[in-house]
Amino acid sequence: MTATQTQDNGPREDEGGIPLASNERDPAGPLGLAVFALAVAFTGFHLFSLNIAPIETWIFRIVHVAGGLVLGFCTIAAVTLQPDAGAGTAAGRARRPVLLLAAGSVAYAAVLMGCAWFLAIQQGRTAPPEWIAVQVAVALPLGVLAALAAARWWPGGSRAPGLADAALALAAVVVAAWLVLGIDRWRMVAGTPMVGFNDTLMTMTGVLLILELTRRVAGYALVVITGVFLFYAFAGPYLPGILEHRGYSVSRFFSYIYTDNGILGPTTAVSSTYIILFITFAAFLQASRVGEYFVNFAFAAAGRTRGGPAKVAVFASGLMGMINGTSAGNVAATGSLTIPLMKRVGYRAQSAGAVESAASTGGQLVPPIMGAGAFIMAEITGVPYTDIAVAAIIPAALYFLSIYFMVDLEARRDGMRGLPADELPSLRGMLRQVYLFLPIIILIATLFAGYSVIRAGTVAMVSAVVVSWLTPHWMGPRAILRALALGARMAIPLVVVCACAGVIVGVISLTGVGARFAAMLLEVAEASQLLAMFFAMCISILLGMGMPTTAAYAVAASVVAPGLQQMGIPPLVAHFFVFYFSVLSAITPPVALASYAAAGIAGTDPLRTSVTSFKVGLAAFIVPFLFFYSPALLMEGDAAAIVRVTATAALGVFLLAASVQGWVFGAAPLWLRGVTLGGALLMITGGWMTDIAGLAVALAVFGLQRLRTATRQARVSTG
Repeated sequence: MTATQTQDNGPREDEGGIPLASNERDPAGPLGLAVFALAVAFTGFHLFSLNIAPIETWIFRIVHVAGGLVLGFCTIAAVTLQPDAGAGTAAGRARRPVLLLAAGSVAYAAVLMGCAWFLAIQQGRTAPPEWIAVQVAVALPLGVLAALAAARWWPGGSRAPGLADAALALAAVVVAAWLVLGIDRWRMVAGTPMVGFNDTLMTMTGVLLILELTRRVAGYALVVITGVFLFYAFAGPYLPGILEHRGYSVSRFFSYIYTDNGILGPTTAVSSTYIILFITFAAFLQASRVGEYFVNFAFAAAGRTRGGPAKVAVFASGLMGMINGTSAGNVAATGSLTIPLMKRVGYRAQSAGAVESAASTGGQLVPPIMGAGAFIMAEITGVPYTDIAVAAIIPAALYFLSIYFMVDLEARRDGMRGLPADELPSLRGMLRQVYLFLPIIILIATLFAGYSVIRAGTVAMVSAVVVSWLTPHWMGPRAILRALALGARMAIPLVVVCACAGVIVGVISLTGVGARFAAMLLEVAEASQLLAMFFAMCISILLGMGMPTTAAYAVAASVVAPGLQQMGIPPLVAHFFVFYFSVLSAITPPVALASYAAAGIAGTDPLRTSVTSFKVGLAAFIVPFLFFYSPALLMEGDAAAIVRVTATAALGVFLLAASVQGWVFGAAPLWLRGVTLGGALLMITGGWMTDIAGLAVALAVFGLQRLRTATRQARVSTG
């Protein structure tokens, strides 16, 4: 595995052309082979246990989290890497004692833990001897604290992790070994007064490792939010009103967090099954160049139309965002191609970034995968996965239809053109390769044929390999291993983010703050149900700001959704409401991760880009309210109601786009844009009377604009 520099100060890429983050390593040589083998083993372990030989649930999730931490610390540095970062500096030599303390303490704990396992195998022990337990519980936290400091001072180079990161990776293994060795005892004592001081120190160390890797992959936002919840767990007795709770001891709290009520709970359940599976599926599509075909097909189909690259971004980014489960990551993957082309045909830099971020974010709303959100929703609500996928069809279609109208009307307004035909792939050639869509088609077909999600995803993954044999990019054993390794590296951010979200979910479960928030929503709903839903929207967006989609929804589903359900809203509607706004937090200013990532590529102001992204995705902020007032949008009700609501909502999002862009068969004055916006809201709301009123407004606007346009053209021709 080698790293290349695309330009002097440009983004680094691995040998497969995959962008690397500024703090992400691409190990080479023997160490690179070792990390590669570890990544293959990590993915292979999951595929084997999910499809062939299931492993006990808690052990499986403990190993899943530990494996993600090990890979993460080996490949992601604590700070932005410099080409010459490493051990040769005077500062590095001066800080070497801290580094040696870190490595020595963690290594000593690992050796003792190895002895404990040897004794367990030889003597049938289910816990380390007391003398080993005490020394491990002291040495490991000490080593981890020293390693965290040393990793900031001496991060290692872009190829090899520093000794501090190696110590952190080894520490993750020791924590997992501790838990697995005494797993039967742990299930009984975790979260009770029977937990010992040694267990407390080990679980605190595990939480600290998760928070550190979360900071490296997702920034400080999620870490700060988690810190607030951790503070709340201990400050509850001193807080007023609904926030008050009786408080918990340190030992009870941290042991409770490391159970299936917290870190090993629903979020890790999803990341260790569905997320790892579908991220690996996305890696296979990437390795077989099937994903590249999706983008080329979009260029061939829409590249020559007005504002063609923007329409390509809508299609390609939405499709790839559906699979890879991260808005900002998808912006980085597809935006590097689409954003420069959008700017080239006339889109302003902030508009180009906004379209890309809105489309990539919308990919999380597209069935059947929905960026893993559908699987978390199924896990929490108990609603069958296929029902969730079907319910998501119309809202997702309306969202992307709205973005399409936005980019098309902007292109009309500014007189843009598409790309020249000689710069685009041949549509006829793309149609001859339409069989490359087979992996997606097979995935959908197997899901609705009654296969389990795991089996359907595995079959789709195998089909991606088979389809590659029909192309020049034939996947042999080596390419398959590379895809498995790529899947592991792509999954690391989601694995650790889900584990971190599990800490928050554990706090909510232990303190009961979710129930208190539900009671507060009920009080607001007595005055106005719409006001209560607006309040729930604000909380969902606030909780999601700065967080990856998966974690944002997991947290909001624990805090907000129960309150909506107590208001009488059906579980599916309540969770879709929360899910949409958790996803849309990625394009909601002032903290909009997807918009900020797009602004970096477009070379424009992040805040302005996020505001424009909000404008482009405006329809999605209205649609969730309609889930309650028009359940037909979620495929609930008779066919006639579903068709009517869909058709009127589609016309409504066109009017909304026309109002925002100021173009209805020609430039529209401000007062007419206001009238058009009113008509849009009437059409989107879904009732018979409002639909008729909205249709009347639409006809009046269209007729008036036709008349104004004809008059203007007549004046030009006579002038």
